[in-house]
Amino acid sequence: MKKIAFAVLLLCSAFAWAVDPNPSDYTVNIHVSSSRILYGPPGSLQSFQGLNVLIDGKKYELTSYHGADTVLALGDYKAKLVRDDHRTAYESYQIYEFLFPDKKTSRFVVTGTIE
Repeated sequence: MKKIAFAVLLLCSAFAWAVDPNPSDYTVNIHVSSSRILYGPPGSLQSFQGLNVLIDGKKYELTSYHGADTVLALGDYKAKLVRDDHRTAYESYQIYEFLFPDKKTSRFVVTGTIE
């Protein structure tokens, strides 16, 4: 009985943390100009989502590593910068979180810059 009560308590606490994202937190405008499915090494069943985007007038390549087998529709999206590490003056590691109209989110890593 104690195990069941603990499981129910754990499940309820997980639902308590599941809060809809606040749209006002997503202040970055991202224009997706191309979208594609990327595949892992031969024999691998992994797939990724690759995007070419425009953020503040600069071109970037973004990749989602969450096993995407779909292509994102082209257009404008709201996002927020959730990680912005600059270990040196010439290197960076950034992650953007997109907010979709149905309130779902997806994270994309900056994997390239384009001039």
